Amino acid sequence: MLSGDKIWMATGDDKCYLLLNQANRHGLITGASGTGKTVTLKVMAEAFSQAGVPVFMADVKGDVTGMAQAGDDTENIRKRVVKFGIENWSLRGCPCRFWDMIDGTGGLPIRVTVSQMGPIILSRLLGLTDVQEGVLNIVFRIADDRKMLLIDLKDLRSMLNYVAQRSDQFQTTYGNVTDQSVGAILRALLAIEDQGGNEFFGEPALDLADWFACDENGHGYVNVLNAVRLIKSPRVYSMFLLWMMTELFETLPEVGDLDKPKFVFFFDEAHLLFNGMPKELLDKVIQVVKLIRSKGVGVYFITQSPNDIPDAVLAQLSNRVQHGLRAYTPAEQKVVRAAAQAFRPNPKFKAEDVITELGTGEALVSFLDEEGRPMIVEQAKILPPQCLMAQASDEVIAGVLEKQSKLMAKYGEAFDRISAYEYIMDITEAANKELGVETSSAAPAQAVTSLAELEADVARAKATAKAAADAALKAAADVANATLEDMPAAAAKAQEAAEVAKRAAAVADAVEEAYAAALARGGVSVQPALDLTDKQKKELAAKQAKEKAAEEKAQAAALKEAERQAKAEAAAREKARVAAEKQRAAAQRELERQIKEQQKEAERLAKERQKQQEKVRKDLEKLAGQALKNIGRKSNNDIVRGILGSLRF
Repeated sequence: MLSGDKIWMATGDDKCYLLLNQANRHGLITGASGTGKTVTLKVMAEAFSQAGVPVFMADVKGDVTGMAQAGDDTENIRKRVVKFGIENWSLRGCPCRFWDMIDGTGGLPIRVTVSQMGPIILSRLLGLTDVQEGVLNIVFRIADDRKMLLIDLKDLRSMLNYVAQRSDQFQTTYGNVTDQSVGAILRALLAIEDQGGNEFFGEPALDLADWFACDENGHGYVNVLNAVRLIKSPRVYSMFLLWMMTELFETLPEVGDLDKPKFVFFFDEAHLLFNGMPKELLDKVIQVVKLIRSKGVGVYFITQSPNDIPDAVLAQLSNRVQHGLRAYTPAEQKVVRAAAQAFRPNPKFKAEDVITELGTGEALVSFLDEEGRPMIVEQAKILPPQCLMAQASDEVIAGVLEKQSKLMAKYGEAFDRISAYEYIMDITEAANKELGVETSSAAPAQAVTSLAELEADVARAKATAKAAADAALKAAADVANATLEDMPAAAAKAQEAAEVAKRAAAVADAVEEAYAAALARGGVSVQPALDLTDKQKKELAAKQAKEKAAEEKAQAAALKEAERQAKAEAAAREKARVAAEKQRAAAQRELERQIKEQQKEAERLAKERQKQQEKVRKDLEKLAGQALKNIGRKSNNDIVRGILGSLRF
């Protein structure tokens, strides 16, 4: 319940307030099923709305729609209001907007483009391996470089096939793309399509600015995502919310510390986000949670156990409401201890004991004070929400949908503009026209009559490729015969020749592919077809066999030459290594010799010093003996003069 510049959340020995200027320090609501997390969520969200802060939350059980409807004036509610001592109590709903990711029947359709989702999050969504994720990154990069928009799944499918068919052309620039990886990605797309991916990916794409809105009374809209069916596809659900949080972070400007947040994001069933998350993606989430505070956004995770959230993320969640936990096993008892230790201790009770004894609607509560320090934990009862605890009525839901008709005009109808799919189709059509192939059904006779020209194009491309391959082999041979000084330049030249050969081979393959496609589209297949005469079939089969044998022979020769070149390079490297080792050993020996000489000189000097010291000692002993003998015969002055004279001597 909003109370000035703070939210009255609960009451124990003292009232527990969540300060609006500390609300963007993020928070955590945890507890076992049925302990009151959703009620806590509603109390907090409706207060943010009343303070003019827009809110986003997912409705995974169907009861969050009750935010739009005033609560029931029951006897139980009236008793709780009196018990809490709430003044000016009123039951009211919040301004809401309903959204739907599946088919738009439960609210405004949410769509994002494939490009917006990006290869990293999309790889997580598809459950790809590291190698497959690398291929997907290549596909996205090629699409960006060629200005081919990836909007929906058919664009992505077309782009995958486009890159796979031209993998040799792209290999030297972008990396290797295998048919197996592309096939795995295409299979994974089938599962996403079955879960509603065709409706989710597309345009018009969601504009997050439509969530940063208030009604005519200055109350923030509560944006409710209908996730009742979506939660059955947990990977789609979690990846969308991750994309949304990342998009907020990347698009919002820095604002520093505000009197209240600009937006609050409630992430229900948060464990779905982190289950099996790769380290790279987890690092991204940690970075966003750490830094999005300065964008004026508060993030609140709701889950059953604090153990569902990685420690690095937990460390950023300062405002905490811990409902009851059940501990029947040693592992669960360990979780309870960890949850209790996260609070600033209260001398009146032991948090570890209280957590398992909390009833429905009770919680351990600790928020930040004005100085940003965690308050002492309180055992408290959560206030009742002013909105409806259950699902909103059909009439209220219909009223909300009617009020958002303007946004429905913006998002309701999907459209399909020119993108990668259409671009690739245009390329195919242009190639067919250039080869003189008709796309209509009139083609069999034309295809047969143009066979000679098509074969001539293929022959020229293959001749060019062969010449480039020969040049590459010669350059490789030059590397093997080069001296150590000339080897780097020769190797660079050989590398350049090899790249030229690869490009020429790719062009030849593309021409041959276009030739085969043209014949197929013209009604004649490259394989012997019923339209060909027996003679034509034999000639074609013989030609194909000859070309295949020549290609295999060339590949074998290239492989043999590559092996020879590799051996030569290995021998050169070994020779250089041996020479370097000899130089190192010689330098080591010289260093050891110098050290030994220095040690000998040091020993000689030490012996000389020892001799001098021994001589001085003996002289002093002799003088002392003489002095003792003369004590009885000479005065002290004479003794002193004698000693001094002896020393001068």
